[in-house]
Amino acid sequence: MSGGEGAENRGACDLGLIGLGVMGRNLALNFADHGFKVAVYNRTAEKTRRFISGEGAVPGIYPAYTLPELLDLLRRPRHVLIMVSAGKPVDEVIGVLTPLLVRGDLIIDGGNSHFADTERRNAALAAAGILYLGLGVSGGELGARYGPSLMPGGSREGYERVEPLFRAAAARVNGEPCVSYLGPGAAGHFVKMVHNGIEYALEQLLAEGYDLAFRGLGLNFGEIADVFTSYNRGILKSYLVEITSLILKRRDDDTGQPLVALIADVARQKGTGIWTSKAALDLGVPIPTIDVAVALRHLSALKEEREAAAAVLPGPGPFFPGPGDRQGFIRKLENALAASFITAFAQGLSLLRRASSVYQYHLDLAAIARLWRGGCIIRAALLEDILGAYTNRPDLPNLLMDPVLGGKVVSRQGDGREVVKAAADWGLPAPALMTSLAYLDTYRSRRLPANLIQAMRDCFGAHTYERVDQPGVFHTEWLTG
Repeated sequence: MSGGEGAENRGACDLGLIGLGVMGRNLALNFADHGFKVAVYNRTAEKTRRFISGEGAVPGIYPAYTLPELLDLLRRPRHVLIMVSAGKPVDEVIGVLTPLLVRGDLIIDGGNSHFADTERRNAALAAAGILYLGLGVSGGELGARYGPSLMPGGSREGYERVEPLFRAAAARVNGEPCVSYLGPGAAGHFVKMVHNGIEYALEQLLAEGYDLAFRGLGLNFGEIADVFTSYNRGILKSYLVEITSLILKRRDDDTGQPLVALIADVARQKGTGIWTSKAALDLGVPIPTIDVAVALRHLSALKEEREAAAAVLPGPGPFFPGPGDRQGFIRKLENALAASFITAFAQGLSLLRRASSVYQYHLDLAAIARLWRGGCIIRAALLEDILGAYTNRPDLPNLLMDPVLGGKVVSRQGDGREVVKAAADWGLPAPALMTSLAYLDTYRSRRLPANLIQAMRDCFGAHTYERVDQPGVFHTEWLTG
């Protein structure tokens, strides 16, 4: 323990932090590194003691073993950051904490809370005169410790009071901190949710690229790692591509085999991807690459069914092209992945654009691109182009309409088509790559076959239709005469 305990520390701390899980611990240490005094509390006192006697034994960290003791350590008005699991645990902490607070105190929820819960809590606390921030935190364990991307929304006054802490702790790119006030209500948690949805899509795309290289080209894990290392030097440069190459190189300590080969092919999820898909459906925004990434996690969980299906549903056999063809395919795969990355970002940011209008978040998409450039899981070189797109045209309806990014997709679509054709010929699933291409083709279509769908709706349900040659709304008795 540092700083001591007792009356000499009363009212000395800049922030109270509740929840000493991995993210809470690392954020506390991050704030302390930058000269802020942090009072820490955990429901389980033993966890607090372990932290204070271990990595938390540094200047600026002060332990508390009850909530009143925690609040007593804080300067007024008080700022309390909650770092507990989303859902009921957050409500439980707020329920116990609120009676101990006074008007003007600030609660910050730094977990992955659903945006509807954040809106509800914000309204309830505002009625009691307590300020509330929903804070999206991305970067994982290391990001929390050394510089995350922070996505705050809610009380503007509350944000301004803790802005110095957030700016100090956040990741930096070109000297700019990766944090910005995003908007009222649940703006911060909505942006974090969409960040996670984009993350699902990028991870699925990379998994498909790995599978095509492994089962389609017959490359070994070391060779595939080298492919992704080369990808990380170009347009695909990103945190996820970087860790993909590192993961593929890692060998199991016990067997000496590539560790990824020993991991069960079942991808788990905590629900933020599902939330993103549901939010998009509610708002009428198509995000098919994100949707299919969520669905593929569900399909991966059907392990026993897939094993049974493999025995009775034969497909094309494996195809291993020659060395020259392999190198050509690797280049085409890079272009297909790059175009699909752009498409995934386009879908997620289109969702943010619609949500901003419907929920009155007043989101600045350029500011979001700016704070995603560092610290977070989806940080990528492409975000510089995305930042430029929204800086040049804040009302851009879709990233594909930006000349730079749209041009990069169009120039790579030929390779993308060859990659998805190869996947189909080989019988290898590449649904995110295929869906990204389909999204492009659908978005750029002047005319779609939706006219037939509307005719069917009118035929069986009298839902009416509009015509292209005259104004008005029409209905036809399709099955008579």
